[in-house]
Amino acid sequence: MFVTTEPTSRNRHLKPENEEIIKATLPAVGENIGTIATTFYRTMFGKHPELLANTFNRGNQKSGEQQKALAASVATFASMLVNPDAPDPVDLLKRIGHKHVSLGITEDQYQVVYENLFAAIVEVLGADVVTAEVAAAWSEVYWIMADVLITFEKELYASDGVEPGDVFRDVTVVEKDAVSDQVTVYVLEGELSQPLPGQYTSIGVILEDGARQLRQYSIIAQEPGRYTIAVETEGEVSTHLREKVNVGDTIQATLAAGDLVLKNAEDENPLVLVSSGIGSTPMVGMLSYLARTGSGRPTLYLHADDSEALHAQRAHTTTLLEKLPNVTAEACYRTEGVLVDVAKHDLRGADVYLCGGNGFLQAVRDDLANLPDDKAPKSVHFELFSPNDWLLG
Repeated sequence: MFVTTEPTSRNRHLKPENEEIIKATLPAVGENIGTIATTFYRTMFGKHPELLANTFNRGNQKSGEQQKALAASVATFASMLVNPDAPDPVDLLKRIGHKHVSLGITEDQYQVVYENLFAAIVEVLGADVVTAEVAAAWSEVYWIMADVLITFEKELYASDGVEPGDVFRDVTVVEKDAVSDQVTVYVLEGELSQPLPGQYTSIGVILEDGARQLRQYSIIAQEPGRYTIAVETEGEVSTHLREKVNVGDTIQATLAAGDLVLKNAEDENPLVLVSSGIGSTPMVGMLSYLARTGSGRPTLYLHADDSEALHAQRAHTTTLLEKLPNVTAEACYRTEGVLVDVAKHDLRGADVYLCGGNGFLQAVRDDLANLPDDKAPKSVHFELFSPNDWLLG
């Protein structure tokens, strides 16, 4: 699922009286947004336990990752609505929209979130602070954001010719290969659409307690009806896949989604891929596409890992590189004291794609931002492993 249109809120504005209220109350909401988010999820899961069992990733909930993502998105969107100098939060909205369609989120669920989120705001800040006027102002913020996302998500569903939410497909595991102690590659077959290089699929498994849990995994080889994913064993879903799912078994996968895709794939300007750890998966997907199409595009691939032994997709990457004479690859291993240094490479006019943990991405983005104009890349695109909020500020 992919569209070239963007979920912009540039032409959306709050009512003047609500804009002043948001400006006045944003500091209080921002200071308490972590508590508000925790209260919101506790309230919503208490009323709708099926959401925690079947839609939300329980690992993210336990670690607080999902709450951080919600806090960042709501506060960031509100601040951008009231600050004329703030950038359009289009990247934030694209990322949320693609995650939503990969989970089969539908319009009616926005009402559930609204009711429980605003109950949490009142509980945390108090009814004396959240007056009827304040509630109305924040309601307008929420529904502007929701309307932009709902419209975008309907377009994404339509791009694959499916009804909203109808993205889950039963798939058969036809190959399972442990490529390292921590990473296993699975090949899945079913009624799956053609993914774009860099996209992911949500995998759904039924755990022993009966809960269906979901996790997104990048697709490292693209073809309709057949997705190849590399899974690092970390959390309930990946552990279940490794220990309980074998060749011939049936699980669920969603139609491909994700906004980190190889844009203008036929361009001839330089391409730079930078990843760490299992963040290599979308990059391997892009390399796979370049190899399959016989691309001669000049490409630099920089990958950081703990050690050569833990470089999970090293063999797969090496095979792809043999088919790509214009690709230069550099592996950086912490055991050897080697770190990714983008500044030493010529990135002029390049399209840069990043994927990894938030600390790694923050460091690389800082390095890129510090490059002089005559050495700066043309564009920078990024993806994270899991919900994080540092990119959204």
